[in-house]
Amino acid sequence: MNSNIEGLGGHEQETVLALRKKAASLGFIRIGFSLPEIPPFFDAFVAWISGKRYGDMDWIARRTELRENPSRLLKGCKTVISLAFPYSATIPVTPDGLRAARYTEGLALDYHDRLRRLCKIFAQHISELFPGSRHRVCIDSAPILERSFAYAGGLGFIGKNTMLIIPGHGSYVFLAEILTTAEIPFLPVVPLESQCGDCTRCIEACPTGALEAPYLHDARRCLSYLTIEYKGLLNDKVAKAMGHCFFGCDVCQEVCPFNEDKGRKEVILPPAQDLLRSSEEEFNRLFGKTAFARAGFWKIRENVRAIFSE
Repeated sequence: MNSNIEGLGGHEQETVLALRKKAASLGFIRIGFSLPEIPPFFDAFVAWISGKRYGDMDWIARRTELRENPSRLLKGCKTVISLAFPYSATIPVTPDGLRAARYTEGLALDYHDRLRRLCKIFAQHISELFPGSRHRVCIDSAPILERSFAYAGGLGFIGKNTMLIIPGHGSYVFLAEILTTAEIPFLPVVPLESQCGDCTRCIEACPTGALEAPYLHDARRCLSYLTIEYKGLLNDKVAKAMGHCFFGCDVCQEVCPFNEDKGRKEVILPPAQDLLRSSEEEFNRLFGKTAFARAGFWKIRENVRAIFSE
């Protein structure tokens, strides 16, 4: 657990230690605190938006002012709490050899729901320590630069693949933030500088060249975007780059030296042919509460077809 308590008073240290202990009991491997200020790399984000590298995800370009000032998401916000929760390095595969990104964890309940439940429990603990405080839980969908605040809170550094990398663990983590009006005592940490050094494995390995340069990612060419968010049909070039992965992409993480556990394949998904034969109702019954619901029935079926036609 990361949080700077040296220099705090005795009661203040007890408060931070209590929060660290609660976070650990809920399964979080890192916790950090930062002020609700303009997040690190905000200017780079604005430039990224200006370059329209977000593809069809127009929602990213909206409400930029909220991403600049998290206090606009919660009036009276005093502290941004950043949390990291690990996901399995196991690679979900179908019996016929197709695979999905690790973060789906197969048919597990969508991580948004799992983390939101855990964060609400944690927020209740904050209320017990700071009676009358108000909170807002942010899991991906809120307009907040989560990697920037995780970086500001000392959870890890930003890698050349633009992922947050936690030394000693890697990048296979979900991030969550809790905005709170509680004025949690903490001393600002010195953010970790990149430890990538001269390594460019992620850039060289990207199947579509979506990593244009160190720390610069173009979603329009990213397989995670193309197989989940993009609503159009995939061309032959993209289908070839997908290999056997019909949902998401882990390549830039798989080659990263900080991800020591490269994972093993485990058959925990139904046969790909079943995905092609199933009805939308059958798909929703099986995948409706999982991460696959984000892409939906038609998108996933077209992804599978693209791989089989290659």
